[in-house]
Amino acid sequence: MTVHFIGAGPGAPDLLTLRGRDLIAACPVCLYAGSLVPEAVLAHCPPGARIVNTAPLDLDAIMAEITAAQAAGHDVARLHSGDLSVWSAMGEQLRRLRAMGVPYTVTPGVPAFAAAAAALGAELTLPGIAQSVVLTRTPGRASPMPDGEGLAAFAATGATLALHLSVARLAEVVADLTPFYGADCPAAVVFRASWPDECVIRAPLGGLAAAVDPAISRTALILVGRALGAEDFAESRLYAADYDRRYRPKTDDSVWADWRHGDD
Repeated sequence: MTVHFIGAGPGAPDLLTLRGRDLIAACPVCLYAGSLVPEAVLAHCPPGARIVNTAPLDLDAIMAEITAAQAAGHDVARLHSGDLSVWSAMGEQLRRLRAMGVPYTVTPGVPAFAAAAAALGAELTLPGIAQSVVLTRTPGRASPMPDGEGLAAFAATGATLALHLSVARLAEVVADLTPFYGADCPAAVVFRASWPDECVIRAPLGGLAAAVDPAISRTALILVGRALGAEDFAESRLYAADYDRRYRPKTDDSVWADWRHGDD
């Protein structure tokens, strides 16, 4: 018996990995976070599967479902939205499984910030503009922020920021970031990225809070950074005609020439 943790992606049912799909199809038990995982993903479950929406369950109840599956010798597909590496609450479940001696696997999913960037048609890292993306959030009831992880600390780097779980505090976010990025910095809010009702709001940072409908209070990402609107950035050297690289050595005495010819 194995518990398979599967990142179900940001919302669109077809943004599910093939591995995730095949694991779902092979598991007679499926536990899914119903508040964010689309029901269309559950169509991959095998006939007769036990399908449990964990949204109303606490951690003990979730583990009780896994324990029952273990007793029956049934593999479990455990679905969380987006990717499991951030804000999934997977860590506490894995800790309990390790204590119980229950094996598990982890299958990554398409993260929400990537779906939001796709909706914007934007690369978040541009040469000379930004080469880092910071995934962060503001403090919440479920998880406070550790010391040193305030917005000001990240904003001081000038990196592209992708703020999760923070749109309800948008005005506060704008106030905290404006001294570092400037009121004219490109910014956006992407509501329910990749879902049918996806909504993209672009505005300069200083006007972002006024541009977003107050009804958008959850399931939205805030993106801030000069890379979101830059057009005057330098081209990467990666595809430059004179750039000497492993797959495109420029001369016979290139350090990559022997590799090209297959020599040892």
